[in-house]
Amino acid sequence: MIIEIDPNSGFCFGVVNAIEKAEETLAKDKTLYCIGDIVHNNIEVDRLKGQGLKTINHDEFEKLSNAKVLFRAHGEPPASYIKAKENNIDIIDASCPVVLNLQKRIKKTYWETLENGGQILIYGKKGHAEVNGLVGQTEGHAKVVERVEDLKEIDWNKPVVLFSQTTKTISGFEEITKVLKLKCQNELKINDTICRKVSNRMPNIREFAKKHDVVVFVSGQKSSNGKLLFDVCKQENSQSYFVSHPDELEMTWFTEAKSIGISGATSTPSWLMEQIAENIKLEIK
Repeated sequence: MIIEIDPNSGFCFGVVNAIEKAEETLAKDKTLYCIGDIVHNNIEVDRLKGQGLKTINHDEFEKLSNAKVLFRAHGEPPASYIKAKENNIDIIDASCPVVLNLQKRIKKTYWETLENGGQILIYGKKGHAEVNGLVGQTEGHAKVVERVEDLKEIDWNKPVVLFSQTTKTISGFEEITKVLKLKCQNELKINDTICRKVSNRMPNIREFAKKHDVVVFVSGQKSSNGKLLFDVCKQENSQSYFVSHPDELEMTWFTEAKSIGISGATSTPSWLMEQIAENIKLEIK
């Protein structure tokens, strides 16, 4: 029996950095607040909660004062930085460098487009933390498009500048781009801002799923990235199973398997995948 953990799975750099900063701070302080789950994985969130990390929402953040607050990898809008200064909050900024760079680009472009009446579009998931931070760079004026149907809100006679949430799919971005090229009657600027370290996991996981008899995909239920990658797994290998916790494993999945692959989302900790691999080894001996 072969059990392999996907070498391309697990936390991306931004999440690793956020967790390291949280652990460093909690080693010195009893309490650290975080706006939203530090990562979309309940087990990892619970582990850090045990060390003193408290998850809060934006309403709770606005009422907080004289405290330390971690800004997670998704980034925050300018309003959060302003509020932190007003309320004497010490920010532990774990915003992903890729996201921060994109925020700066969008902010610069926004002020430039004001002069010619242009429109900024962000291909992304409405309400997603990263997208909220990006829209915040435009004083709330950027339009978020999740699918081609959302483009009906666009004024085709005005200039258009397109950006993307860093974790969206290349195929979806290309679909939006194709329509814009056909319909825009004015200047069109397309900025492919998808993080390849995340997007490349899709072709990688296709190959990984093909080479194993059974695939166990480990992810939190809240992870958009996890749901997307699991769907890709399932397309390539019908014997793919989604689990969030080791207790969800069913040994009947592996009865006839000679090769088992374990993979996960960008929000799945390596230690959890290793634990699941170990549990399988112990049960099938």
